[in-house]
Amino acid sequence: MIYVCIPCHNEASTVGVLLWKIRKVFDVFPREYQLLVCDDASTDATTEVLEPYAKVLPLTIYRQATHRGYPAAVETLFRHAVDLTDKPKRDSLILLSADFTHDAETIPDLVRRMESGADLVVAEAELAGVPSRSYRWVRRWSPRLFRKKVAVPGVSDLCSGYLAARLFTVRSLLQSAQGQLLTLDGWGANAELVGRLGAFARRIETVSTTERHDLRQRPSRIHPWKTARGLWRQSRELVIPQPAKLERANGADSTRRPSKPAVSS
Repeated sequence: MIYVCIPCHNEASTVGVLLWKIRKVFDVFPREYQLLVCDDASTDATTEVLEPYAKVLPLTIYRQATHRGYPAAVETLFRHAVDLTDKPKRDSLILLSADFTHDAETIPDLVRRMESGADLVVAEAELAGVPSRSYRWVRRWSPRLFRKKVAVPGVSDLCSGYLAARLFTVRSLLQSAQGQLLTLDGWGANAELVGRLGAFARRIETVSTTERHDLRQRPSRIHPWKTARGLWRQSRELVIPQPAKLERANGADSTRRPSKPAVSS
């Protein structure tokens, strides 16, 4: 089973189209899948948009009464995926954005890497349709801020937020968490998540994807220079606790197989 996890806040214009796009991907690339959406107290028509899709797709919607933010939505989805699986060593989850920046056509590449034995697969982005030069610069520069704190060999784009993970790895991370899983927000939370999952993953790989900023149907919530200052602060505060003992199967492959370099123009 593949649990496709989609955190969502005020994405009425894109979330339904995204769900249908994912269905079309799995029509061509048949795998057993379940869509999990965390509606983080949306104030637009997101709730109304999602309801009819729940009748025709394998979709479960988790609604939060108050807006708790992206990190809490991710944790909610991860915990539900772990609770739902009865085969954590086989099953996996995929995390992607509801705003259409992440290309659903990359899902088969992520799944194939998981089926080949990876525990964590990070989709590294080429940028398309970015709203400004300053936005492009901050997005390309942001992963570099976290590389000293987030030591995940072979992964260049720590901030994409588009990844697949084996549920056994996710479960190990959740069991080790002291308090809230993610302490940062936004792109910083994405880097923190890769670092925390990477600490429990025996084999980490990457795939290439296109990050489309011209398909988003609302203004970006990223203000480049404010975001840059926040990322600088977050990178100094971040601490990735290492597990006391990383569980490895006998002869497990712990290699990191990167794809081409991330975040190119």
